[in-house]
Amino acid sequence: MPQLDREEYIEQAYFFRTFRERLLEETPSQDILADVREEILATTKLPLAIDVLRGEVMLKGRMSDGMAALGHYFTTFQTYIMGMAEEDRARFDQSTALEILEREARYRGEQPTAAGLFIYQFECLARNRLGYEKGMAAIAADGFYSPDWHDWILLTRSRLGAHEFADMIYFRSEYFVEERRRKTNPPNDRSTAPVLFTRQEGRIAKAHRGKDPLYLFAAMQRHLNYPAIPRTLRADDQHQLPTHLELRLQRLEKRLQLLESEQKGKLDLSEFYAKPPKFTDDEEPTI
Repeated sequence: MPQLDREEYIEQAYFFRTFRERLLEETPSQDILADVREEILATTKLPLAIDVLRGEVMLKGRMSDGMAALGHYFTTFQTYIMGMAEEDRARFDQSTALEILEREARYRGEQPTAAGLFIYQFECLARNRLGYEKGMAAIAADGFYSPDWHDWILLTRSRLGAHEFADMIYFRSEYFVEERRRKTNPPNDRSTAPVLFTRQEGRIAKAHRGKDPLYLFAAMQRHLNYPAIPRTLRADDQHQLPTHLELRLQRLEKRLQLLESEQKGKLDLSEFYAKPPKFTDDEEPTI
């Protein structure tokens, strides 16, 4: 797949964000696609892609099928993420999938590196438990990666669990090559494998050997400005009502309490007074 122009990725990021926001408003998908198509730049190829997606949604109810048919426009990783969200029994919700695709498209529209894109995509698989076998194959099929990257990603897929992820990055970094040259006498300039990561990425990976890979991802986001993946809401947060609904429920409960008190003849409005007046029989009127 050839790389798209920058304006394509900018419009893709807008499309995924707008689609997610309007889904949360419970707008039907086909209506969202029809409306967003008019908002996208006509000079890009995205409006034509949206026509295909809308047709697939109306026919099969799945947007990922349309993305798979447009392999020259959408990447295999984008199709895989959307497909996992549209599975019947998936725990991975569509809102999170769209936010993942939005951030990826935004990063591609800036100055992406192969290392930054891979770390982001790999963390998406790890945090959301989307499966490494098919997920890594989808990442490797992205045309953004060179043949060396493609081979290393597939090799990493086969070694996950047997080797630490930080080690696999460290041994393919410029920092590892520098350290080996310093230790050999005379310095050995020959590298046994292609170098894929920079010196700084190698330093961060070495510092996180033996640690949770999530700490490695967070460090690279802090030091190298790699994109951070969206976090899924906790179960407690997902069942929490919006603030405005909570306020309306509280008001309704208060009204019901007042009605019940009035029916029982025990209505007391003193709590609504800013300064409840005091009346006594001994008080003399003032003129």
